[in-house]
Amino acid sequence: MSRTTRPPIIWSIAGQDSAGGAGLSADQRAADAMGVHLCPVVACVTAQNSMGVKAIFPVSPAQLDAQLQALAQDMPPAAIKTGLLGDVALIEVVATWVRQLREINPNLPLVIDPVLGASAGGAAFSNDEVLWAYRRHLLPLATLITPNRSEAQRLLGRPARHDGAQEDLPDLALRLREMGARNVVITGGDAPSPDWALDWMDAAPHAQGWLSNRRVATRHHHGSGCTFATAAASALALGHVGADAIVLAKMRTTQALLNAHEAGEGPGPVMPSAARPLGPLPWLGIGRALPWQITQGDGSDRPLFLPFDAPPDGLYGILPDSEQLQAAAQAGMRCLQLRHKAREGAEAHMAASARTCAEHGALLFINDHWQQALSLPQDPDLKLGLHLGQEDLLGLSPTDQQQLLAARGRIVLGLSSHSPWELARAAGCGASLIACGPVLPTTTKDMPWVPQGEDNLRWWVAHSPAPVVAIGGLLDPQDLTRYAACGPACLCVVRGLGRHAADMQARLPSLREAVREGHLRVSPPLQERSLPHPVL
Repeated sequence: MSRTTRPPIIWSIAGQDSAGGAGLSADQRAADAMGVHLCPVVACVTAQNSMGVKAIFPVSPAQLDAQLQALAQDMPPAAIKTGLLGDVALIEVVATWVRQLREINPNLPLVIDPVLGASAGGAAFSNDEVLWAYRRHLLPLATLITPNRSEAQRLLGRPARHDGAQEDLPDLALRLREMGARNVVITGGDAPSPDWALDWMDAAPHAQGWLSNRRVATRHHHGSGCTFATAAASALALGHVGADAIVLAKMRTTQALLNAHEAGEGPGPVMPSAARPLGPLPWLGIGRALPWQITQGDGSDRPLFLPFDAPPDGLYGILPDSEQLQAAAQAGMRCLQLRHKAREGAEAHMAASARTCAEHGALLFINDHWQQALSLPQDPDLKLGLHLGQEDLLGLSPTDQQQLLAARGRIVLGLSSHSPWELARAAGCGASLIACGPVLPTTTKDMPWVPQGEDNLRWWVAHSPAPVVAIGGLLDPQDLTRYAACGPACLCVVRGLGRHAADMQARLPSLREAVREGHLRVSPPLQERSLPHPVL
């Protein structure tokens, strides 16, 4: 974002924390870190310190309405986030304004952080009437709601508990969506798990699953819920869809926890910062199962499958049949993928490609037909990889998953990704390499994704735990030079290789030189606050 560009505006309608830890103070820090302009709208004044809340004083409906009226005249929001509201009349004012603003901007995001009590204890924040007002007025309007477990239970009319089994979170989220919330993430900071921070994400239609990372060992977590909700609202204001906004919010909140500090006798505030790197990429599971990295791995970022060793020339050739693959191997390429989509003839092409790659010492990836690939005769000279798209990954049955995992000691696993949430899922599966694409417009596939460009590719390289392969639209040496400078392990070439052996022999020297030149260039540094641009 240039200095002359106006940042998106978000309204935060929340409580003022006299201790500066949560509420509008936390929202301001999160918005600054995300690069948006926050308008802090006071709904409640609180008397509190780090030990707890002593009293809350909701503003009058007229005072809240006046603040929103003034902002609407000059600074309309790109997103609205709510925190502590504390009064039925104030909830009604917020709902009325959201409906009015959506007459002008039908897609205006509303993020609800249902602050129903303070983590440090103290004065009550809500009662049955307030809970009813949330259900009646705000949940049906919510783009995203971010309760913790006990808040989700209270919104559903159940007793608040922090010790429930994690398995009930998907059902709680489903019930909240049935009440009108478009996207739900139930945060796991209040869960009893000592090792993992497990959030359940239900962000239809794009992603659903456990969003997980190692719990940050700190007692200073004041304002983490506010930070998460504001970071998500900021990402929505910047144009990201709900699933990506949630992933980016978790990364920002983890960063804030890692940089939290003591400010009193009780828990201190979390501190997101534009001057520090985002937190680590979380892992996303498949369906209701935990990420494979948790259930099958040792909790580190090491891949579950065989490591990917990039070829010296940095080129990853994708060929439609065994004849063209043989030509590429004979021309000297040592990382090849057979992308033979049709079932007819697939086994014959795989067998021939396996013989070719074993003979030339090349790594062979089989696209899509992973079960047939696992049935190939095991050859000590063949380095075998499987490449799956995200749709294929989600289509795996539990039995399929176990079959794939059972083979992890003998295969390299490549997974596609087009968005931060898909990157998080690929990382959660312990992939050997992760493809980022399309980096440029491509006609090879009809896809809804916005091209990643150099900025997103650099973001992938910076945050992926596995080597990144750039794919999509890379046709000529100039393309390869630009994108090799972004730091991927390999660059995929499809049409740029040509169709015949003579084409490949003629083109490969210039393609290799382009990659080498790109590796020598100094890529623009990734700004600490830098976020990926939206992809949908």
